[in-house]
Amino acid sequence: MYRKFYALKEKPFEITPDPRYLYLSETHREALAHLTYALNEAKGFTVVTGEVGTGKTTLVQMLLSRLDSHTRIAHLFNPKLGIRDFFKYICQDFGLKTDGLTTKGEFLTLLHSFLMECYARQERVVLIVDEAQTLSPALLEEVRLLTNLETPKSKLLQVILLGQPELDRTLARSEFRQLKQRISLRFNLKPLNRRETGEYIVRRLKAAGARNTDLFDESAVKEIFRYTKGIPRLINVICDNSLMTGFVYEKHRIGREIVRDVIRDMEGPAERLGWKAVFLPAVVILILAGALIAWWGGLSFGDRPLAGEGTQNVFRGKVMKALEITSLERTDKAAEASQNNNSPMEQTTPTSAPSEKTGQAE
Repeated sequence: MYRKFYALKEKPFEITPDPRYLYLSETHREALAHLTYALNEAKGFTVVTGEVGTGKTTLVQMLLSRLDSHTRIAHLFNPKLGIRDFFKYICQDFGLKTDGLTTKGEFLTLLHSFLMECYARQERVVLIVDEAQTLSPALLEEVRLLTNLETPKSKLLQVILLGQPELDRTLARSEFRQLKQRISLRFNLKPLNRRETGEYIVRRLKAAGARNTDLFDESAVKEIFRYTKGIPRLINVICDNSLMTGFVYEKHRIGREIVRDVIRDMEGPAERLGWKAVFLPAVVILILAGALIAWWGGLSFGDRPLAGEGTQNVFRGKVMKALEITSLERTDKAAEASQNNNSPMEQTTPTSAPSEKTGQAE
């Protein structure tokens, strides 16, 4: 809807992993270099971890777009599978016919024959497992055993595991020490910093064909970074909604207030209410109660009284009056709520009264 208003050819902040929109920060460049090296050197296991939305999948898509025709790829997006379905999916993604195959042994035989053929043709075979932190222990062990498919000189299959930080904790467990020893390269993808967040927004606007890449002012970028902590996916969501809001209000440049409005809408009613609405009444009551107990008990510091008797009486009177007013306000609110709840019955009573009078008149 806002593309024409902002002179854009495409929507710049979609959350799909389009490599054309990839912004290579320092950490992304380093991760891409690690992956490229792992493939070129035929490393068995490579692990890339990072927080949700840091761009792991987009990074792999960029890597795949650079590979030549001598590389065969199987990309598993949802590893929550049984063992047999796991092997079947891999074989089918490599383009192998699995008709009539039912057992794990049959799938392994087919896969091994395929890998040997690729080795003879000097083709690389790569298995990429996305969301690897969801792999069950049994399936993770099967992935490890796949790297046993090798010749005396090289691995027949390379494996790249992409996952959230939970994957690091899984691999640190003692039961996976054999798999950990086989990891040749490991990299943790970090979020963008403040400068990179601004460059990221400009990069995506350019890729979308924007004539003016200064659609977000400095205060808006600061607010976006403060909320998103440099997570690219969150940046996309906030920027997309900010452009939509700016279009509605006919703002040709996005400022801090628009971004804050979007963040409040994203957070929902709880964010709008804030902590004061929840805790302030409780704090006031606690202060009043504490003061009442202290003065009523006649606390003193050593031999010196805290206050004179007259002052204590005056303070007690004020506190009691404040509590009485608070109690009366609560009673009034309860009565008002009760009256509102009973209002349908009260509205029916006047309507029925004229009908009775009409009946009597007749």
